[in-house]
Amino acid sequence: MADEDPVFETTTGPVRVITAASLFDGHDAAINVMRRLIQSSGAEVIHLGHDQSAKAVVDCAVQEDAHAVALTSYQGGHVEYFTYIRQLLDEAGCEHVRIFGGGGGTITPPEIRTLHQSGISKIYSPDDGRTMGLMGMIHHLMGLAAEVDLIDDARLASLDGPVTADDMAKVGLLMTLSESADEATFKAAVETARSSDKEVPVIGFTGTGGAGKSSLLDELMLRIQRDNPGKKVCLLCVDPTRKRTGGALLGDRIRMNSLSNNDLFMRSLASRGSGSEISANLDRAIEVAKAVGFDMIFCETSGIGQGSDAITSVADHSLYVMTAEFGAHTQLEKIEMLDVADIVVLNKYEKRGSEDAFRAIRKQVRRNRNMFDVADEELPVVATIASQFADGGVDRLWCKLSAIVGFEASEPVDEMGARKGVIPPERIYYLSEIAAVVREYHTANDAVAQQLRLCQHLETAANHASERGAKNVAADLKTQVDEILESIESARKDLVEFRELAEQYSSGEFTYHVRGKPFTVKTTTESLAHSDIPRVALPTFADDGELYSFIKKENAPGHFPYTAGVFPFKRTDELSARMFAGEGEAERTNRRFHYLSQGQDYVRLSTAFDSVTLYGRDPARRPDIWGKVGNSGVSIATCDDAKRLYSGFDLCDPNTSVSMTINGPAPMILAFFLNAAIDQQVEAHLVKEGKKLELKDTAYRGELPEGHNAFGLATVGRRGDEMVDAATYGEIKARTLQTVRGTVQADILKEDQAQNTCIFSTPFALKMMGDVQQYYIDHGVRNHYSVSISGYHIAEAGANPITQLALT
Repeated sequence: MADEDPVFETTTGPVRVITAASLFDGHDAAINVMRRLIQSSGAEVIHLGHDQSAKAVVDCAVQEDAHAVALTSYQGGHVEYFTYIRQLLDEAGCEHVRIFGGGGGTITPPEIRTLHQSGISKIYSPDDGRTMGLMGMIHHLMGLAAEVDLIDDARLASLDGPVTADDMAKVGLLMTLSESADEATFKAAVETARSSDKEVPVIGFTGTGGAGKSSLLDELMLRIQRDNPGKKVCLLCVDPTRKRTGGALLGDRIRMNSLSNNDLFMRSLASRGSGSEISANLDRAIEVAKAVGFDMIFCETSGIGQGSDAITSVADHSLYVMTAEFGAHTQLEKIEMLDVADIVVLNKYEKRGSEDAFRAIRKQVRRNRNMFDVADEELPVVATIASQFADGGVDRLWCKLSAIVGFEASEPVDEMGARKGVIPPERIYYLSEIAAVVREYHTANDAVAQQLRLCQHLETAANHASERGAKNVAADLKTQVDEILESIESARKDLVEFRELAEQYSSGEFTYHVRGKPFTVKTTTESLAHSDIPRVALPTFADDGELYSFIKKENAPGHFPYTAGVFPFKRTDELSARMFAGEGEAERTNRRFHYLSQGQDYVRLSTAFDSVTLYGRDPARRPDIWGKVGNSGVSIATCDDAKRLYSGFDLCDPNTSVSMTINGPAPMILAFFLNAAIDQQVEAHLVKEGKKLELKDTAYRGELPEGHNAFGLATVGRRGDEMVDAATYGEIKARTLQTVRGTVQADILKEDQAQNTCIFSTPFALKMMGDVQQYYIDHGVRNHYSVSISGYHIAEAGANPITQLALT
């Protein structure tokens, strides 16, 4: 740290700051920059990542006993979000915790003043950035946070009796004392707070950096909660302190999805110069956890080297987590934990080389422990894929661990972690295979083009020889031409067909077919100067070889390889104007749709969804959710919402199409849309049969807009398949699926790389995309597209400008 940089110390050591992006907000670039700068200023940063609820932030602040919370909010709802966090912190007895935030220009000056009056320490605005500078804002935050005294007399006075594992605020304070108090003060506080003397198993979790210890620990927590409900578990996770700055990134919480359960307590510890993978005061933290009555304690270390085994000094049992990337098999002989760990875990088993690594680890453990008479399955070595939902390997690990510590465990269904990669091993080179096929295609076409060029040259030479009287030479040359042309007969047909196509372009009219339906269009447009301008202008060619190369590499619109488009002509009878809307509840956006489409022959509805819907969550009155409902998009949570949203529009009209900007929960929203379209046609069928349908009072909340004929509202609150017989419904459904037009974005790559609204794992999300497309194939859905990937999407995902242009 430079000499002029301020040093921020508190009564308990380094400043501890929680950092996160707000609920339903994937914009984490800013908070990632800020938490790095906060850490470089000497703070211990507990980073939660994006899409964090107020409760998750507050629970973290309470358990971690933090000095401050630093948050970003760029998706709206910030007033409700920040004030709700302040309210929850105060209710938890943490009035001392400072709250800082920022959101660029999305948080207006009046809103900033409101938040400051509500107890928020500081909301940094763009003006603050200009006047204070980036580091000035960080130092201001650190200065205010350092003023907080976590062990003042009032807080210490609250430790006036037994403390249980349910009282997280007091447990958090005791953990703070374990890191900062002298021995006498700590012992006195623990004895006063002691509520249990039972024996508690301490399990050590250690392994190489990046082996997936936190993810594996999270999966174990889910199984413990499933098989042992009500058991209290304490997690103590250590990360290294940076020597130069004194700061630390305590990032294990970002992997812990199970912490919403109140039976789990997690405390992140920095090594603080201990010189090893565990904190110098880890034994004190364990003592606190035992004293307040936890049933099990897990201690996770930072990444370790081959000779490290410090966890064995504080844990009753230990697990060593590793991956297949340990180098040569001889390296296994140097790993100390293979000798002493109760269980050895090979995580990330889906990676290449894991099967060989697993066999090598088993052999090494067998040799180390002289277990030559033990079957492979009985060895304390387990293969897991912690990133895979319901992994059988993790189930098997929990069974082995539960047998050691005396907890209940369900029998695993699959004893070995199944390797289920996104791309099967035999297809991992599929992109290079595609590239090779394309290169071969061009090479073959270049050879044919050269043959055609040669034929023309030979014909020219034959004609010249004939004119000079060399009849034999001319005949021989023509024989060669005939032989060559015979070998490339298909190429000659391509040339003939193209020339016929060119004649049709110049004739003034062009007829083409789409799914058997003929379309006749003019091939020219008239300019203001009354000149006929061709709609498709073909280049000139020096010879047949050049023409053939054009046919195979570019060709005319509507012809292979479709570089100029998949249809011969762009339609002129409909405008491609987007009728874009998305705000508030379904009825509000529906009114906007009717306003935008009023008087138009073609309806092109483009739907934006609010962040609550984008994250696949239900709207609720809870303040941190309520502030986002209907903000910058429409709130759709049920099939009835979708029916209201598109009511008054016939979704099966050939002049109507609907696009939906939705990615993470795209399959579910798509199901809402398709069911709404099907139920519309059920309503139309019943009306055609003369049946009178009464609308429910909740069918449309508010006045119908101008032009709204109430179509689609009769099935709100009802199911179409219950209103007609099964055979009729099946016919209507099949016809609707083959007729409905539109697209759903469903671009998981963009979400994974840029937007952060992936609500499922990428492999599972991709599998759902494949399943949806297979459904489209099986049911003949040809007018609706199950995915829409455009140029700017792929650019956000990191593509270069060439790829971006190709997909635009």
